[in-house]
Amino acid sequence: MPQTGAANVLHVDMDAFFAAAEVLRRPELLDRPVIVGGTGDRGVVAAASYEARRFGVHSAMPTRRARSLCPGGVFLDTDHDYYRELSRRIMEHFATFTPVVEALSLDEAFLDVTGARRLFGKPAEIARRIRADLAHTEGLTCSVGVASNKLVAKLASEHAKPLAAPGGVRPGRGVVVVEPAETPAFLHGLPVRSLPGVGPATLGRLREFGVKTVSELAALPPDTLVATFGRAHGYRLAELAVGHDPRPVVASRAPKSLSTEVTFPQDVLDRLALQVEVVRQADALAARLREAGCTTATIVLKLRFGDFRTVSRSRTLPRATAHGPHIARAARKLLDSTGIDTGVRLLGLAAGALSVGGGEQLTLDEAAGAPASALDEALDELRARFGAQVIAPASTHSPAPQEGVERAQ
Repeated sequence: MPQTGAANVLHVDMDAFFAAAEVLRRPELLDRPVIVGGTGDRGVVAAASYEARRFGVHSAMPTRRARSLCPGGVFLDTDHDYYRELSRRIMEHFATFTPVVEALSLDEAFLDVTGARRLFGKPAEIARRIRADLAHTEGLTCSVGVASNKLVAKLASEHAKPLAAPGGVRPGRGVVVVEPAETPAFLHGLPVRSLPGVGPATLGRLREFGVKTVSELAALPPDTLVATFGRAHGYRLAELAVGHDPRPVVASRAPKSLSTEVTFPQDVLDRLALQVEVVRQADALAARLREAGCTTATIVLKLRFGDFRTVSRSRTLPRATAHGPHIARAARKLLDSTGIDTGVRLLGLAAGALSVGGGEQLTLDEAAGAPASALDEALDELRARFGAQVIAPASTHSPAPQEGVERAQ
């Protein structure tokens, strides 16, 4: 059954965030097609302005393809320190309206404004005020969906966004409100692929039943979906089709994982260069963990070879940590146990099994001297005052050629 509660859930999604952030500090790029990501032939697009999307450029597209579609585009490297600082200010602004803010990434969040109505008015008014405030204070635009649950709010924010077409960029509605009574009509006109969890495999099976829209999915008996997709996925599809989403907005939740990855300009056969890159990424990953107030108990190494074969190796740590050298030590052991004879195209690290808060248990060596947490605190303070590049692990002084998209998840 669809949820019947009031439309108190907001999904706020910044518009083309990385590209818009670059235009913010380079005003001369306004109305230009801006593509952010790896700028070499082997890079990947992280974000594209709406002017670039007119030419068919989109995130996760190879940079080489983006250049062929948009030869007049402005291609820029990512600057995650800058984006994270902007994101921090944006999330702090959301918190001035409600403490119940669930950040999904640097550029989107759910807000539960149930307790904010008395102070700030109806949810639609709060959404419009958020948009106006961010435009005024940060010079950035966002799109907001308002609904009774997270599923419908996220779908609504997509309908609020600007639309890029070959003929130009059409401004979006900015705010789209879907009241509970309007939920069935809103959902049923959507293509079924717009629902979360409907990937290519699920879409192919649904097409065998003639299902192309959400309304056609809703018409299928749940037993048919369960028999086709299994109990969990089948019932989930049936619930999505009628707009049922019981998930609450959860404030200050731990991210499920954090990751970084780099695509090399040329396949790398030098194991020492890869070890340098592992240490560099471990240091960056540890800094992100500390920024998020998290520790990790699992490290995952991802390698993609020149023939596009991809392997992942994971290692459970003896204790949860946010200390770069501990992460680097585990990652290097994973690298040492993996053959690289065909050359490495991409290298990435991920931190899994994250937990919020809680310090690290000290080893005997750390108890006798300076603990890792004290060293990390000093490191973070130096970088906060003088920039991320002011200090780095000594072993990274031998440069490893890199070019890629660093991302947080």
